[in-house]
Amino acid sequence: MSQEKIIKLSSGYSMLILLIVFIIGAITSVVNSIIPLFFVFLLLTISTLPGFFLVNPNTSKVILLFGKYIGTVKDNGFYWANPLYTKKGISLRASNFDSERVKVNDKLGNPIMISTIAVWKVKDTFKAAFDVDNYENFVRVQSDAAVRKLASLYPYDNFEDEGQAEEITLRASVNEVSEALEKELAERLDMAGIEVLEARIGYLAYAQEIASAMLKRQQATAIVAARHKIVEGAVSMVEMALEHLSRKKIVELDEERKAAMVSNLMVVLCSDKDVSPIVNTGTLNH
Repeated sequence: MSQEKIIKLSSGYSMLILLIVFIIGAITSVVNSIIPLFFVFLLLTISTLPGFFLVNPNTSKVILLFGKYIGTVKDNGFYWANPLYTKKGISLRASNFDSERVKVNDKLGNPIMISTIAVWKVKDTFKAAFDVDNYENFVRVQSDAAVRKLASLYPYDNFEDEGQAEEITLRASVNEVSEALEKELAERLDMAGIEVLEARIGYLAYAQEIASAMLKRQQATAIVAARHKIVEGAVSMVEMALEHLSRKKIVELDEERKAAMVSNLMVVLCSDKDVSPIVNTGTLNH
């Protein structure tokens, strides 16, 4: 037997009635001083009791007989089985696992702190009970290994100044990274009969030793992007101003005056501080 086998056992209520009969017989034997019959009923009572067991909702019992796998009972209820059977309970409920934060290197070699959150449950009781030593510890170890591998496959973030063309990053591509993590975990835990319901990154940050440097880098990238937008808008406004002045013939400007006007407008529009204008009360040449 190398796979799960679902079995049906007899209801425990009929055997409970029989157990009551044995107890009554033992009491009657004592009252009537029939000692040999009392020991018979006592032996039957003691041998019957270990056969009773309960299966609660979303739990199971793995049944063994002298080390041989008999089957698994998954239907909840009150049962009686051979008293020599060994019964091992395995929960079928969904469980949460929140891993510890581990330090790993991303695809670019930057040290980061990362953890994972996984929702899983047992789908094959035979594999969970016999193919691994401790399936709960197996989930913890394999989750740690999976998140380490995942971190090495993707960069934490993209930096446009380096011309990188990575589409998937740990920080920005939440759905894609979660799907990759879930697939990786499912492959690793399949041998233990574990079904992965959900997996995602629970914590993600740069390691402490480079966090401040990376924050400055992100701020610099944001400033450069903002400046790019400002300059792009300023050029459009200057172009529009020269076009309107030329079309409406408000003033005739030679190339030198156009250059001076463009320079002044660019300073005003691109400056990050308020500009103090100087009023020229003379001629255009002064």
